[in-house]
Amino acid sequence: MAARAIWKGQLKVGATKIPVKLYSAIEDKTVRFHILDDKHKARVKQHMIDPDSGEEVASEEIQKGYEVEPGKFVILTEEDLEKLAPPPSRDIEIVEFVPQAEISQQWYDRPYYLGPDDGDKDYFALVEALNNKKSEGIAQWVMRGKYYAGGLRPVDDYLFLFTLRDAKEVILADQLTKPAGAAPTAKELNMAKQLVEMLQGEFNPKDYKDEYRNRVMEFIEKKAKGHAPRLRAVKTKRKSADLGNVLEKSIAALKKKEEKRAA
Repeated sequence: MAARAIWKGQLKVGATKIPVKLYSAIEDKTVRFHILDDKHKARVKQHMIDPDSGEEVASEEIQKGYEVEPGKFVILTEEDLEKLAPPPSRDIEIVEFVPQAEISQQWYDRPYYLGPDDGDKDYFALVEALNNKKSEGIAQWVMRGKYYAGGLRPVDDYLFLFTLRDAKEVILADQLTKPAGAAPTAKELNMAKQLVEMLQGEFNPKDYKDEYRNRVMEFIEKKAKGHAPRLRAVKTKRKSADLGNVLEKSIAALKKKEEKRAA
């Protein structure tokens, strides 16, 4: 099935405006359950209840409040929120270009494809220029009443747009407690190097699956057909605190695996 655009606008680079379409680059496959009553197996509704009286609170009596200190709230009305919302716009404005390696992965949030609208030549010229310069654009835009900042980079012949996290959301490495303990020995460093070399390969995303989701869906499909499926136990691995012991066992297991393949 062909991807469907979720938003349309224009990419603004200086005085140039390029018509674009936004496509989601991911599809949520989270297993979601409905809440049913035990007797009739019908969906039940959730209601807002006063924790003190136990009585239901009508929707027109509900307000939004931000807790500034325990038990103290600042109330915001719908009118307040409408006034605070950014003005609508269809411009994705590039404010600067930076080297691709300058932005670490922790800043990226949600990925989108930014495709051309009606095959604009300026779009593909920009893709080629970013590929040649190994650059990434920093963009700002408003979509559905929310302000976004993002990173725009070329992927093959198209543009990829990542929303960027706010600076207050990102925990940098220098904020962490520095590791303590003895430094690894020369033997441990050599074994770690061997282990990394033996596990060298190419990333194939199809090799890494959501095992929990697969088990749940397999179980649901069998129950839907009237079967009583048995769940196989999930094995847990024991951890060893001795780095040298872990590396030796890992290297031995990998060597044994390679010998079997060669045989």
